[in-house]
Amino acid sequence: MKEKALSIEHLNFQYDSALALEDVHLDIFEGEFVGIFGPNGGGKTTLLKLILGLLEPMTGKVLLFGKPPEEMRHLIGYVPQAIRLDRDFPISVLEVVMMGALRKLNWLGRYPKDVKRRALDALEQVGLSHKAQSSFGTLSGGEAQRTLIARAIIDTPRLLVLDEPTANIDPEGEQSILEKLRELNKTMTILMVTHDLQTIVDKVGKLLCVQRKVTCLKAKEVCEHFALGLYHTPLTSKNHFSI
Repeated sequence: MKEKALSIEHLNFQYDSALALEDVHLDIFEGEFVGIFGPNGGGKTTLLKLILGLLEPMTGKVLLFGKPPEEMRHLIGYVPQAIRLDRDFPISVLEVVMMGALRKLNWLGRYPKDVKRRALDALEQVGLSHKAQSSFGTLSGGEAQRTLIARAIIDTPRLLVLDEPTANIDPEGEQSILEKLRELNKTMTILMVTHDLQTIVDKVGKLLCVQRKVTCLKAKEVCEHFALGLYHTPLTSKNHFSI
C-alpha cells in the first residue's frame, strides 16, 4: 500500500466563535490528484493553511508523510493565484522560479550553482523555457500561473498544493495548466482548490467538498450530490464524467 501523503484526524478549527472546520477525517495517498471545492466561506482556505502548517488545529491532528506539517515544509510546493502578485515588479521569469529555492541562499545572498539549472529544468517541465529571460509582467495569465508552478517544483516536492491555479485564465491557458499538472502528477501528489468543478471533475482521482465538514467523493458521486442542489447549479450531464 502507498504511503499516506496527508492524514487528518478529528480536526476542528474555529475563528473566535465561528466554527470553520468540524470533525475532519481525511487520508490522501501518495500519487493521488485531488480536487478541492466548496462554497465561499466553506473552509477551503482554512484547510489549506492547516495542511501547510500556517494554522494549528484546535483539536485533532494533521500529518504530512507521518510528521507535523512544520517539519515537512521542505517537501511541499505551494502555488498561489498569479492574480494576487504584483505583475509590475521588474523581475524575470527565471528569477521568479529561482525564488522557489530562497532557503538555499548562502550568507552572501547567492544561490548554489545548480539552482539556475534546476530553475531552467522546472520551466521546461511547464513548457516555458523560451520565456526564461522575459519580464514576468509581460506574461499572459496562464503563462504567469505556469511560472508559479515552476517555482513551486524547483525543489521537486512530494506534495504540490495549488490555490485556484486556473482562476481568471482563458480556456486555452486553463487546459495547458491542467495538462502540465497531469504530467507532474506522475512524480508528486497534487491537491488543487478550484471553483471550476466542471472542468476538473473528470481529470482528478478524488474530490473533496469542503463545507465546514469535508466530504470525500469520486467523480460519479458528485453528479448525484449536485443533483440535490448542493451549493450552486447542479452538474447533470452524465456524459461529462469519465471516472
